[in-house]
Amino acid sequence: MLRSKVASALAALLLVPLLPATAPAATDAPRVPEAVGSGGVVSSVDADASQIGIDVLRRGGNAVDAAVAVAAALGVTDPFSAGIGGGGFFVHYDARTRRVSTVDGRETAPAAAGADLFVEDGAPIPFSEAVTSGLSVGVPGTPRTWHEALRRWGTWSLDCAVRPAEELARDGFTVDATFHRQVADNAARFADFTSTRALYLPEGAPPAVGSTFRNPDLADTYRELREDGVSALYRGDVGRDVVEAVQRPPVAPGATRRVRPGGMTASDLAGYDAPLREPTHLRYRGLDVFGMAPPSSGGTTVGEALNILETTDLAAETPVQYLHRFLEASRLSFADRNRWVGDPAFSDVPTRELLSQGFADSRACLISPTAAMTGAVAPGDPRHPTPCATTAEPAATPYEGTDTTHLTVADRWGNVVAYTLTIEQEGGSGIVVPGRGFLLNNELTDFSFTPVTPGVPDPNLPGPGKRPRSSMSPTIVLDHDRPVLALGSPGGASIITTVLQVLTRRLDRGLPLVQAIAAPRASQRNAANTQAEAAFLAAPEAEALRLLGHRFTAAGEIGAVTAVERLPDGRWRAAAETSRRGGGAARVVLPRP
Repeated sequence: MLRSKVASALAALLLVPLLPATAPAATDAPRVPEAVGSGGVVSSVDADASQIGIDVLRRGGNAVDAAVAVAAALGVTDPFSAGIGGGGFFVHYDARTRRVSTVDGRETAPAAAGADLFVEDGAPIPFSEAVTSGLSVGVPGTPRTWHEALRRWGTWSLDCAVRPAEELARDGFTVDATFHRQVADNAARFADFTSTRALYLPEGAPPAVGSTFRNPDLADTYRELREDGVSALYRGDVGRDVVEAVQRPPVAPGATRRVRPGGMTASDLAGYDAPLREPTHLRYRGLDVFGMAPPSSGGTTVGEALNILETTDLAAETPVQYLHRFLEASRLSFADRNRWVGDPAFSDVPTRELLSQGFADSRACLISPTAAMTGAVAPGDPRHPTPCATTAEPAATPYEGTDTTHLTVADRWGNVVAYTLTIEQEGGSGIVVPGRGFLLNNELTDFSFTPVTPGVPDPNLPGPGKRPRSSMSPTIVLDHDRPVLALGSPGGASIITTVLQVLTRRLDRGLPLVQAIAAPRASQRNAANTQAEAAFLAAPEAEALRLLGHRFTAAGEIGAVTAVERLPDGRWRAAAETSRRGGGAARVVLPRP
């Protein structure tokens, strides 16, 4: 009989033998979008992962310990969005020092990657072919991120933090509709790799909803990480198997898909580093907003848009004018993001200037209250801001995979973590490392295949050791050095607009956090049309926005936010989606509504 996943996690945390096989069968933990209380909170997209994080907090672990445990569990239950084959950005608030720090766990291109990585015969290769290949796989950063975060701010070892996820992978979890759909949507390409087919299509079909899914290979891989540390990946047998899968993808006999090999080597893995970076920082409505600096564009683009919006009293605007200005600020900040942001080790990124209020003011004057801008707008020059001026040619926003995940944690001492992690597309490259149970990322397709605007420097072309630009936007907001809100989301480039929309709905419009998360979304990314959810298009504001000149394209779900906030009386609220991706999972150690 299947052991209780919660009991397994608790036993692992106590480092005592697990419950016997006669323990009661597991019952699925409910997905609850809000939890209020004390002792610590966790919010993620998955109930089992959130519960593991709460168990860590109950056993005396801090926010960092819990965040790593939740992330490892998401690698089991949400493997098509995240896992040790990918990377991410970790933002941490230290209650003792009252400082925000960040770890850059973004994947890097192998040394063999040149600017023409995705170019053949003078033309970019088809995007779908680039995705499902060894060519798209960057050096994974997630295990090194866990190591660095635990070493600097955690109280638990990697051994303790990963152990509950190992048991979850070994014992299994109940397949829900989202997991089933993700396999079904990728079944054709998963079937083209022997290892992926064996894990996710064992009977030739996706695992049935309600069945128990086990991943013993991933459990064994986690055991190696616990016993040998991250050197198991970066210098050991796990890394050897990763390199083999990248260089010689396990294509199934008879598959007709063209799968290009990649050039990753053992040296690329051994040389990987997850550096600390200074967070982005700006003042907004008297609050301090911290985010992720380049190579993420999240901190600079959310920050620039907030600075643009600060010139208007959004609380006093009509619903239509609020949305109009939100969309226009998004358009302008994306124009500047596309031109200026890349890996700072390879490009001179004007981070400070992009976040200056003077530059934002020079862009805000382009917004008219009576008419929307049309099409893509040209970027400004943050180093020489001139009111209402633009420079060069408009740069379109390249496509980014939308299937990432985000988790948010706060502990009893007031430490906070906002952590966004990913393998890029839903299902990443489609390649499960044989015998290892995890998917490899396709993160290198976040590079521009060729310059976005011919003749204009593009800071996001591939290069050896380079990190592709990201839109991940883990964000922490402080009031007088104390946390008031932390959040983040998946969604590719729409992450930025999702975080911006939730921030402004909560901070400016005064919506309760769960309502701010659940509200219909639209995402303008310097394009002729704004992507919008069906509920947004059905709202009366949409027609009024059309009369201002906005054009919309229907989209599916945009983002999947998780967040925590500190209440005035000292309690914490964990908040998540009410319906997107099946609803999120908010948890609290000591419920106290």
